Amino acid sequence: MSIRRWITTAATAVIVGFGLMVLPALAHHSSAPFYDSEKRVEIEGAVTRFVFRNPHAFLYLDVAGANGETSEWQIELGAPVGLRRTGWTPDSLPVGMMVKASGRPSRADGSQGLCCVRMTRADGSPVLEGGRVEERVQPPQ
Repeated sequence: MSIRRWITTAATAVIVGFGLMVLPALAHHSSAPFYDSEKRVEIEGAVTRFVFRNPHAFLYLDVAGANGETSEWQIELGAPVGLRRTGWTPDSLPVGMMVKASGRPSRADGSQGLCCVRMTRADGSPVLEGGRVEERVQPPQ
């Protein structure tokens, strides 16, 4: 094998290898197609399930509507590895716990879902001690 052919083969292998490493990072999606960033919804309800697995954790709440009927809402959270870094565990939100959440509503017709939420206990205290649950207040200008 000539040196030129060997260099071409090695360069091709490096480029293909780099592409295989970068493509998964590019495949992660934005939440914009799924959730409406122009709106914000606030809900309060009891935890029915907390699914703590990849690629995203999901929280399910039973929320009473204006008509008094209860419906299940789905809240999309971050990846479990990121949640763990901030102190979350699969036991952070036990079944029956009351929480308040506000976030972007789902764009899918007939669905009741939120993303990009701020969440507190029903009394307004943080779900996790030391965790940031509210927007930072900007000082007056």
